[in-house]
Amino acid sequence: MELPESYQQEMKQLLKEEYPDYLSALHKPALHALRINTLKISVPDFLAAFPYDLSPVPWCSTSFYYHQDGITTDPYDYAGLYYVQEPSASLPASVLPVEPGDKVLDLCAAPGGKTTQLAAKLQGQGVLIANDISVSRCQILLRALERAGVKNSIVTSAAPSQLSDLFAGWFDKILVDAPCSGEGMFRKDPAMRTSWLEKGPDYYAPLQKEILANAVHMLKPGGRLVYSTCTFSIKEDEEVIQDALDRFCDLHVVPVPYADGFVQNAYGTKLFPHRIKGEGHFVCLLAKDGSSEKHIEKQDVAFAKDGMQVTADHAQIRRIKEKILLEPDIDIDLHGIRVLRSGLLLGEDKGKQFAFSQPMAMAMREEDAENCLYLSRKDERVMRYLRGETIDIHDEPVKPGWCLVCVDHNPLGFGKVTGHILKNKLSSSWVMH
Repeated sequence: MELPESYQQEMKQLLKEEYPDYLSALHKPALHALRINTLKISVPDFLAAFPYDLSPVPWCSTSFYYHQDGITTDPYDYAGLYYVQEPSASLPASVLPVEPGDKVLDLCAAPGGKTTQLAAKLQGQGVLIANDISVSRCQILLRALERAGVKNSIVTSAAPSQLSDLFAGWFDKILVDAPCSGEGMFRKDPAMRTSWLEKGPDYYAPLQKEILANAVHMLKPGGRLVYSTCTFSIKEDEEVIQDALDRFCDLHVVPVPYADGFVQNAYGTKLFPHRIKGEGHFVCLLAKDGSSEKHIEKQDVAFAKDGMQVTADHAQIRRIKEKILLEPDIDIDLHGIRVLRSGLLLGEDKGKQFAFSQPMAMAMREEDAENCLYLSRKDERVMRYLRGETIDIHDEPVKPGWCLVCVDHNPLGFGKVTGHILKNKLSSSWVMH
């Protein structure tokens, strides 16, 4: 499908003599990248273990281009060691200066790529509110957080205006990856071109202005906020930032570090597919004047049962019917807000038996389990386990009972050892199909 005529005129005006280069880029293959999950593994350790050729994405130290097939079905993907993410999409969370212990909000969080990136920066300390107005998209978001091993998140589904008064001046850092007309997706997803005709910049800009205004209201004095879109429209980018600056006199733009190919102005940074190896993005880092109190010291709370243990910072153990959760202990009453998950689901207490959850396994490290089955990535039993099969463990040094199954020392899930076999305890929704 051809580009909409009105869009072509806007881009010609925006890019001027670079417009032919932009058009040419749209006919080239889209690039792919993965982002290493440093909650689970360091960048050097991952690069040493991963057998594929990778090359660094210049603006994100944990993001790497790949060119091979099989990345999304690799055991390391199932172990949550990386997240497949469009290259330019890694910039917004990269430039938001999140520190361990921060209170962080991802206001438009689904499907979760940027959210898990923020969680890795927190390193399990502080709290991450991951919100999306769409309940169905929140299910995808929740799964991304679970696979990444995030323990300190609260997943909510609410309109920004619902959260705004409740969390007034509460967050240290906020990411607003706003819904947009998706001009940066035209190469990757040509169907977005039709969507643009139905809902273009004129539709999204008023929504974006209100979303950003609500976000600024929730930001602490001295806090930082990133506004981003995957579109190039001045109406959705620069004019939205100008609206926020007009509304809030204590807000100012902070320059983003330059990388080759970036287009920067007083309002932020644009990435175009003919200038960088990626689909395109707009990013603006904003700061609110003033200062706020320092963070509370780290304080771990542990849950242990049947030789398995998991800890979380400033958490509380809570029971909801049979479900046991390790959830962030925050000073905000979320009554009236739809909460899909608060913290980490540990499992279900069924009286005589406790059934560990898959999210608990994903949040553990090998040293958190007294009984581990260690398999190498090349062992054919790894894929059999991920397909939900019972596997033979003859001659493996494991004890009867609950066992944490690991691929190259990285947890994949639970099993139960009986004799020379491991009964698979992957829940059906986690089984590879």
